[in-house]
Amino acid sequence: MLSPFAQKVQDTLSARGFVLQVIELPRSTRTSQEAADAVGCALGQIAKSIIFRAARSDRAVLVLTSGANRVSESAVAELLGEPLGKADAGFVRARTGFVIGGVPPVGHAEPLVTFIDEDLLQYAEIWAAAGTPNALFKLTPAELAAMTGGKVAQVKAPIG
Repeated sequence: MLSPFAQKVQDTLSARGFVLQVIELPRSTRTSQEAADAVGCALGQIAKSIIFRAARSDRAVLVLTSGANRVSESAVAELLGEPLGKADAGFVRARTGFVIGGVPPVGHAEPLVTFIDEDLLQYAEIWAAAGTPNALFKLTPAELAAMTGGKVAQVKAPIG
């Protein structure tokens, strides 16, 4: 039996026609490295959810990036057409319905502007958070794009 937030993600996936299975693990998957270690995949296969606040419109912006990458805030701001601001824990919870470390790609409290890291497309399968800091689910990059309606883009920060 899944916890309430993980069940919400499972129900959302099922209602939208995705045959994907949310799992909850006994250990944390809050960080990308913890998640990769827990499911035995490469760090890059973790679809890390990062929420930003659009500075002018106050919209919530979801960036789903490869766990191996850092997000370039300037690249996301350019895609969005406005500067980014900090999204604190209260903003994330209010806009998504989930806590930092467990924000899934679907099932949010309101529609989110979504960008998907193009680096995720190199993998046959990826893993995304599923509502709690120890829940996730396996999917394909195509399923991620379909379920979020997100724009695939170059969002990673340069190394160095």
